[in-house]
Amino acid sequence: MSLDDNTWGELREIAARYPEARSGLLPMLHLVQSVEGRVTPEGIEACAEILGISAAEVNGVATFYTMYKRKPVGDYHVGVCTNTLCAVMGGDLIFERLKDHLDVGNDETTEDGKITLEHIECNAACDYAPVMMVNWEFMDNQTPESAVQVVDDLREGREVHSTRGPRLCTWREAERVLAGFPDDRADEGPAAGPASLAGLKIAREKGWTAPEVDK
Repeated sequence: MSLDDNTWGELREIAARYPEARSGLLPMLHLVQSVEGRVTPEGIEACAEILGISAAEVNGVATFYTMYKRKPVGDYHVGVCTNTLCAVMGGDLIFERLKDHLDVGNDETTEDGKITLEHIECNAACDYAPVMMVNWEFMDNQTPESAVQVVDDLREGREVHSTRGPRLCTWREAERVLAGFPDDRADEGPAAGPASLAGLKIAREKGWTAPEVDK
């Protein structure tokens, strides 16, 4: 599949946002994934040409960050946190259940192309452990049963919402957002939930304030 003129134009648009064009490489790679379903050799060459850097430099970035994929991703990337807290709270059980239920291993995609399953590192949502993410939207306080229900609903084409509110879009749609092209979901759901704000609530009730910094 070749990158069309529109994609080339959007890649240039991203690069032009930054005083140093190469600072746009990360969102440019997300745009490539939104079009190609992964980071392709052609996408790497396009980014390199626009930014005036070598393909090796682009490839080094694309292989360093785990969010950039070298093989096709399903419609929904399901990431189960298996870092320490999520693991002991049930993340490992969720991951094993989903592997059995979907008949896939880590970083593999179901035969119908709907779900890619991956165990991922900490999502900085430990107060909601165990946490699963679908296309980078939070699914908090999961159980093996609730996780199975989520993937079954997604495979059946049912509308699914993150536990924090937003509707789940496809992986390619999410990648386009990460490239800096907004969708209509920005106001769906809170920026932080009650568990994350508990400390702030207690501080306000007790009249606590942060110490002043000497200037």
